[in-house]
Amino acid sequence: MDAPESSSRAGAVVATLALAGTVAAIMQTLVTPLIAELPQMLGTSPSNAAWVVTVTLLVAGVCVPVSGRLGDLVGKRRMMLVCAVPLIVGSVVCALSSSLVPMIVGRGLQGMGMGMVPLGIALLRDVVPAEKLSGSIALVSASMGIGGAIGLPIAAAVAQYANWRVLFWGSAVLALIVGLMIFIIVPDAPAAAKGQRFDAPGAVGLAIGLVSLLLAMSKGADWGWSSGTTLGLFAVAVVALLAWGFYELRTRDPLVDLRTTARPRVLLTNIASILIGVGMYSFMLIAPQLLQFPESTGYGLGQSMLAAGLWIAPGGIMMMLISPLGGKLINARGPKVALICGAVVIAVGYGVALPLMGTAWGIMVAGIVINSGVALAYGAMPALIMGSVPLSETAAANGFNALMRSLGTTIGSAVIGVVLAQMTTTMGGFTFASEDGFRTGLMIGCGVALVSAAVAALIPAVGTTGGDAPADERPAGVGEAPART
Repeated sequence: MDAPESSSRAGAVVATLALAGTVAAIMQTLVTPLIAELPQMLGTSPSNAAWVVTVTLLVAGVCVPVSGRLGDLVGKRRMMLVCAVPLIVGSVVCALSSSLVPMIVGRGLQGMGMGMVPLGIALLRDVVPAEKLSGSIALVSASMGIGGAIGLPIAAAVAQYANWRVLFWGSAVLALIVGLMIFIIVPDAPAAAKGQRFDAPGAVGLAIGLVSLLLAMSKGADWGWSSGTTLGLFAVAVVALLAWGFYELRTRDPLVDLRTTARPRVLLTNIASILIGVGMYSFMLIAPQLLQFPESTGYGLGQSMLAAGLWIAPGGIMMMLISPLGGKLINARGPKVALICGAVVIAVGYGVALPLMGTAWGIMVAGIVINSGVALAYGAMPALIMGSVPLSETAAANGFNALMRSLGTTIGSAVIGVVLAQMTTTMGGFTFASEDGFRTGLMIGCGVALVSAAVAALIPAVGTTGGDAPADERPAGVGEAPART
């Protein structure tokens, strides 16, 4: 195995990988300012236009764990370069689109590139000195949240003051720059699972189960939670995922090693990741609506999309500032403590939001606190995972953890969507989510964050039964601080 890079070279590598994560997150938030205009832009109905958002989620859900496993088999840097290609091509296709189908194809291609972030996190272990590893993991992991927070006001500004196609041409240029930087700056590392075979049946089975599950959760509110389509998709998801799990336990080189995933340390980290995803995304759904609802409602703040994005942006900047501190906390106390602290800080942020939701500055402060907690948690989760799995499964395990976070955001979107749809008020002939609905959503976010802290507290320490991988298989520099946990 190649030795980790020098500190100066490592800094450039970390900056490149963090930029890659930020660009990938911007791709996801890119169409948010356009959602209301998509039907007119594409000449279609609002329900059909919603697929422009949904397809990215579905494709990313399938491709992230697959690209992670391929990273272990053929090399993480190589797979990051592969992921850059659909990001570039997808952006160009979207920029040239004038109808629904090409736009959906382009957004689907963008979703294929989302595996870049877990691949980058896994690659850090191979190319960054051990003393800088925790901080590097924290920064690159948090880059998804950073990109999401700062991408919204940038996209809103471009959409408001320029042609919407500029958004996609700009994203194509960013993806091209990231691809070139990875090619030039990021060193290669040996494929940890070279010689093993790719589990194609496992990839197909996981795709069927995940698409059915994510589609049911993301579209259930539109189709009706008790509709035959929604219930049928949930049934297909259950059957497909059970069959997939049965197959994975019996194949020689599985796509996801479920025995490793079932280790208490990995399992509880993934459960906490789902809950953190719910807690993070609940605020991301509630805050923009509160900021943009009409002042006549008595609780809306009447902000434009651009102004709302600017009020939310400081939270993303705070993630960038907190990430290095999260790395120091991981080094000093271990990733388990950092994860617990992150979950508690998220809960505190929701506690701040409840009394201050009537002011824009109050929402901004709550966002800063919540995103500070997300930064701590996002840095700790991959550190826990990489400290608990064999070297040959690092990228695959990170990809699966990223999938768990994505599953959490999907659940959060569905739950908060149901709450706001059921708790409404009517003013001037228009129906809005009520103030009580928003308060309930904030309380749900707070409660889920506290539950994630409790789950994190149950994660076994290094050296305990079921706590981690064998010492010779565990990546250096990312394990728990054994004397202090």
